[in-house]
Amino acid sequence: MKKYCLDLRVSAVERLSVKHVLLKLTQEAPLPAMQPGQFVEVRVDHSPSTFLRRPISIHYVDVAHNELWLLVATIGDGTRQLGRLQPGDEVSCLLPLGNGFSMPPKASNRVLLVGGGVGIAPLLYQGEALRKAGHNPVFLLGGRTASDLLELDLYKEVGEVYVTTEDGSLGEKGFVTNHSVLEGGQFDLIQTCGPKPMMLSVARYANEHAIECEASLENMMACGLGACLCCVEKTDEGNLCVCKEGPVFNIKRLLW
Repeated sequence: MKKYCLDLRVSAVERLSVKHVLLKLTQEAPLPAMQPGQFVEVRVDHSPSTFLRRPISIHYVDVAHNELWLLVATIGDGTRQLGRLQPGDEVSCLLPLGNGFSMPPKASNRVLLVGGGVGIAPLLYQGEALRKAGHNPVFLLGGRTASDLLELDLYKEVGEVYVTTEDGSLGEKGFVTNHSVLEGGQFDLIQTCGPKPMMLSVARYANEHAIECEASLENMMACGLGACLCCVEKTDEGNLCVCKEGPVFNIKRLLW
């Protein structure tokens, strides 16, 4: 897929929580085609301590409004600077990068989308793609507390939504792999993104129940093009760059 370096204009900034910001980016020309699970490398301006672009998952592509949505967790100097952007500002983006989630071969498959923390971001776009293709997406989303679970109304427009929080403030108390939907749910495919310990647990569940599973890895990705080698992951084919060969991998390929 062709890659572009575009100066996109910020059309809207929405503060979703104390540490989460939704950026909506656009341009006059139609945005390039992007697949769920791919990501963007965003240049951070006006941050003296930030020299590298920041990899951000493609949260959603609003074709009707020609907007790319990026869900940003403002946890470091670079992402905090991105959180200070205002409508009208320009942002340099390298996109679309990496390989996204796969689509089940036949319609009406029941697909479980498991996300934790800001790892829920790429699942919204994938859920919509699954629904349009005739599948039944089911979301299982987890956070430490209720304020970590964002935009649940948007996910509910796409599919069923189940929630866990570690403190029990919303949904079932515990981790996503403790949720009761896993006890009786019959799923044909699991796709997951979030902290590595969570994805390891999801992968174990998938293996135990003989369910195909894909994981979107969150390795540090500095260049996004496979040149710097800082995002290497051990796989059954040797060491591979997550930014180029992933970030989405079938768990059978990962030496976890």
